[in-house]
Amino acid sequence: MNILFIHQNFPGQFKNLAPALAAKGHRCVALTLRVKEATRWQGVDVLPYSIRRQQGSETHPWLQDLDTKVIRAEACMLAAQDLKDRGFHPDIIVAHPGWGEAMFLRDVWPKARIGLYYELFYQGEAGDIGFDPEFPKPAGSHDSLRLRLKNLNNALHYPLGDMAISPTQYQASTFPQKYQDRISVIHDGIDTAQAAPNPDALFQVNDALLLTTSDEVVTFVNRNLEPYRGYHVFMRALPNLLKQRPNAQVVIVGGDGHSYGTAAPRGQSWKQIYIDEVRGQISEADWRRVHFVGKLPYERFISMLQVATVHVYLTYPFVLSWSLLETMSIGAPIVASDTAPVREVIQHDQTGRLVDFFDQDALVSEICDLLVNRTARSRLGAKARDLIVSKYDLQTACLPRQLEWIDVLAASNPGGTEI
Repeated sequence: MNILFIHQNFPGQFKNLAPALAAKGHRCVALTLRVKEATRWQGVDVLPYSIRRQQGSETHPWLQDLDTKVIRAEACMLAAQDLKDRGFHPDIIVAHPGWGEAMFLRDVWPKARIGLYYELFYQGEAGDIGFDPEFPKPAGSHDSLRLRLKNLNNALHYPLGDMAISPTQYQASTFPQKYQDRISVIHDGIDTAQAAPNPDALFQVNDALLLTTSDEVVTFVNRNLEPYRGYHVFMRALPNLLKQRPNAQVVIVGGDGHSYGTAAPRGQSWKQIYIDEVRGQISEADWRRVHFVGKLPYERFISMLQVATVHVYLTYPFVLSWSLLETMSIGAPIVASDTAPVREVIQHDQTGRLVDFFDQDALVSEICDLLVNRTARSRLGAKARDLIVSKYDLQTACLPRQLEWIDVLAASNPGGTEI
C-alpha cells in the first residue's frame, strides 16, 4: 500500500507506526514542516511543505486559531497536489489534525481512506479550562465561546475521517459521542525494554555530583516548566520537602519555554517566576540540592528516572504525558495528582500514590513516606511496571493493535461522512 503520514512535527506520535509499516513493505511518505529538504528516515520518505501565507492582521481574535490552521491546511494541500501530480496516490492517509494540515486532503484524494489521531477536544466548562483557581478566567471573558470556535478545527476534520485513534480513554472521552463512535483507544506504546529498572544506573548531574540508586533522589519532569503540569505546586512544596529530607537531591527536568495554557507575563518564564517565589524560603545549603537540568537527551532522561527514589507527576485534566508511563515502566515509585487522566493508570497505593493537585502538604507527606519506606517503594514500582508491560508495551501490546487498526482502515469504505 501507499501510506501518507501528515504531522507538522513528524514523526511525532507516529514514530513507531510509520517505520513498522515501512518495514512491512509499504511505501510510506510523510509531509511535515519539520524538514526543509526531502530526506529518508527509517524507510519513510519525509517531504517538506512550506507556509506561503501570513495570518491576517484583521482576523477576529476568536478566529485566529482557525486562521492559522487554514493557512497550514492550504500549504499542506498544495504539497499534496504536487505529490499527486507526480503520480503518488495514497491508499491510506494517517494524520494528526491538531494543526489543521489534513483539512483539504479529501479534496485531493477522494478515494483515500483517512485515519485521524484525535488528541483532545477542548472543553469550555470542564477539564483543564478553569481547573486552577490561580488562573481564573478574566471577568467578562468569553473563553467558552472562544473554545467553541477553537473546536471548529475538530469539526471540520470530523467528516473527512473514516476512522480515528486516541492514546487514552480520558482523551477519547473529551470528544462528543459521534466522534467516540469511530475512535479506537490505542496508546502510542512504551519501549519497556529501554525504559526498564537498572540498579546500576548512574546520572551525572554536574561535574561535582554523580547520582546512583543508593542516593535519595526526587525527580520532577515537564517538557516546559509551567503550571499545566504542576510546576508551581511542586516548587511551593520544595521548602518543606528540603527541610524534612536533608539528604534528598531534587532533579527538575524541563525547559523554560511555554507549551500549554497561559504564557508567562512578557519577558518572564514560569520557571523563574516560581523560583523567585520560593527562593527566600530555602537556605543556601538546601538550594544546592535542587538541580535544574533543562531538557535531556533520551538516554540521560532514562538514566535519571532509573536513579529516582520517588518521582512526582502533576497535571491538570489534560493530555497524559509519555513521561509518566515511562517512569512507571522503569519501576520508579510515583506520587501523582489525583486528576482524571492520571487515574487511568495509577490507582492509589496500588501503582502509585495520588494526592489532590493543589495540596502541597499532602504531596510532601506522600513523598517523605515513600522515601523512608523501601517496601512500599518496591511494591508500587513493581506493580506500576507490571501494568505498563501488560497493557502499554510497544512491541507486544500497542504496536500490534496499531497495525490491526491500519488493516481495518485499509479494508474500510473511503469517503468519510457529509457535513
